[in-house]
Amino acid sequence: MSINRVMITGNLTRDPELRATGSGMSVLKLGVAVNDRRKNQQTGEWEDAPNFVDVTIFGARAEALSRFLSKGSKVAIEGKLRWSQWESPQGEKRSRLEVVADEVEFLSARDGGASSYTPPAATPEPDAGEEIPF
Repeated sequence: MSINRVMITGNLTRDPELRATGSGMSVLKLGVAVNDRRKNQQTGEWEDAPNFVDVTIFGARAEALSRFLSKGSKVAIEGKLRWSQWESPQGEKRSRLEVVADEVEFLSARDGGASSYTPPAATPEPDAGEEIPF
């Protein structure tokens, strides 16, 4: 058995990019800077060192988040890692590891105040004749 879960918090490095697939599914691409603490071998001091993480969000959630997120927004993201590879137009083999987000929580509001909001996940509508079990 293997587990593929990741949780990160950080700030958006650029404005989100919203696109659509050929079938019309929304895809939102984010860049998130996540700080790591490392000890400087020369000075002996602890320093923040950024890691830059690519994040992808699909579906209705992507559309909703694109309206609220912008460069500098602080977010918490939970999802899974996905590795992909391709060949560049110059024939070079490329690869990357990204986070496919399941949950996104705002850790800062647009005006700089504190806020915490997670947009609801898209849920299927129950059939009119189907009883809800609660």
